[in-house]
Amino acid sequence: MTAQELSGVFCEELIRQELDDTTALFPIPEQIRSFYKMYRPSPLVRAYCLEEKLQTPAKIYYKFEGNNTSGSHKLNSAIAQAYYAKMQGLKGVTTETGAGQWGTALSMACAYLGLDCKVYMVKVSYEQKPFRREVMRTYCASVTPSPSMETAVGRKILAEHPGTTGSLGCAISEAVEVATSTPGYRYVLGSVLNQVLLHQSVIGLEAKAALDKYGIQADVIIGCAGGGSNLGGLIAPFMGQKLRGEADYRIIAVEPSSCPSFTRGKYAYDFCDTGMVCPLAKMYTLGSGFIPAPNHAGGLRYHGMSSTLSQLYHDGLMEAVSVKQTDVFQAAEYFARVEGILPAPESAHAIKVAMDEAIRCRETGEAKTIVFGLTGTGYFDMVAYEKFHDGKMQDYTPSDAELQASLERLPNVNG
Repeated sequence: MTAQELSGVFCEELIRQELDDTTALFPIPEQIRSFYKMYRPSPLVRAYCLEEKLQTPAKIYYKFEGNNTSGSHKLNSAIAQAYYAKMQGLKGVTTETGAGQWGTALSMACAYLGLDCKVYMVKVSYEQKPFRREVMRTYCASVTPSPSMETAVGRKILAEHPGTTGSLGCAISEAVEVATSTPGYRYVLGSVLNQVLLHQSVIGLEAKAALDKYGIQADVIIGCAGGGSNLGGLIAPFMGQKLRGEADYRIIAVEPSSCPSFTRGKYAYDFCDTGMVCPLAKMYTLGSGFIPAPNHAGGLRYHGMSSTLSQLYHDGLMEAVSVKQTDVFQAAEYFARVEGILPAPESAHAIKVAMDEAIRCRETGEAKTIVFGLTGTGYFDMVAYEKFHDGKMQDYTPSDAELQASLERLPNVNG
């Protein structure tokens, strides 16, 4: 699509960033840099205690993005997108949120800049995470469980799927509808898009600067993957080196087995939303109509994956694994007891695989350096931890038949 075609949905500067495939480095505006000073640089921490407990020769580092009020890495892009909306003279923005981290971050950024913020929150998360919802409201955002009766697309989805727990695809459709039908508003997205990966590259740039300062060479880089914002941001400078032949890294994307777009999806053009009102994107997808089980993976419940990351995966430049929910929470609990940080469920996917890699090093005697992204804290996710502790958490993996039924509805597009 052209910039003109996208102008009714996104802010002008964000469209420019989205479509630019030649500029290597974008300058960060001074007002955004000043905002970053509240919590950046974020720490790159060596997990000495975890290494000792696992009795591994591996060196484990994590880039911790939870040291801000929103509790996650999402604030890096939220302030940038809100800033460009403000500079354009807009009244407000609309968005969707899964676990609530993106909605929390965007509401915080909008409050700082004096913008209105309308959030459509996946219904299952709206009900499971009331405290995250209230933080958004504290920052003056309106929060609506999705799908809702407020929009035409929401009413249509509810008519077709009565009692649905919702999905990010549903919430995106509602947010886009409201943005395109309300004067002075635009839609902003917390993941998937190139512009978001660009803003989140501050994570990887800082991580690489810290490693370089101490002469540390990473061997394995691990990130959780839902839409791709955290993973894409973390690996950006390292993947650049890999593509240019300057260094080699083993890069692993970790996704929930309940929503396995990389590991069981199809690389094809698909709608980015359930209501099929957004442009098509070529990506690994489970089908825009796929609605994941109401698990606690939170933000890792999107039916597709960033087009950029999908291309890298398709070209064999990175790996992907899926993990079960109870295994993820077991790793989260272990990490909390050993390293002292209660991780978000999303982050715990990366923790699980980082621990697996460290144990493998123990078995083989290899002293590899492992870096993973700790995207945020889990203090608003205690309902999920409660279910895990009470033995009420269940693993769910969609059957081949379920996925096939969803994939059969992909748009018929050549290319």
